[in-house]
Amino acid sequence: MQKRHLVAPPTPAAAPAEVARRLDRLTTLTRDQLRAEWRQLYRCPPPRRLSRDLLRRAVAYKIQEQALGGLSAAMRRRLQTLARALAEGDETSLRAGPSLKPGARLLRQWRGESHCVVVLEDGFLYEDRRYRSLTAIARAITGVHWSGPRFFGLGSGARPEDRRG
Repeated sequence: MQKRHLVAPPTPAAAPAEVARRLDRLTTLTRDQLRAEWRQLYRCPPPRRLSRDLLRRAVAYKIQEQALGGLSAAMRRRLQTLARALAEGDETSLRAGPSLKPGARLLRQWRGESHCVVVLEDGFLYEDRRYRSLTAIARAITGVHWSGPRFFGLGSGARPEDRRG
């Protein structure tokens, strides 16, 4: 016996109207029907005690993810970092950092010299070299440990003072 989809299976680059129709249809499904959709989309059974509302939201997310694309590699890494920090009880890593879009340029004067950093999807570019963090770049510029976001004026408060230069 062939399985029947209650909500049409996803297609690559589904039209926005089709995605909207599939999402609207979810509101009419029972909890058991939503569990069946979960199994179809996630290829595993849903958690036993998940409410109908959370089932609907998770199925809706998966439909949108398949039609529109999932999280970027940078966002997946950030979420993994946050999960690790949470598991280790490191609350300092849980604070939201600055949100920088790829292509943005950060400029900083240090000891009379201008320094330009380009934000990449997965790090930063400074003097034709890739870096994973602004802190590593700040260290390369100053020779000492700095908070990279603070060094480039991205932290809370005013622009950083040139204490060492």
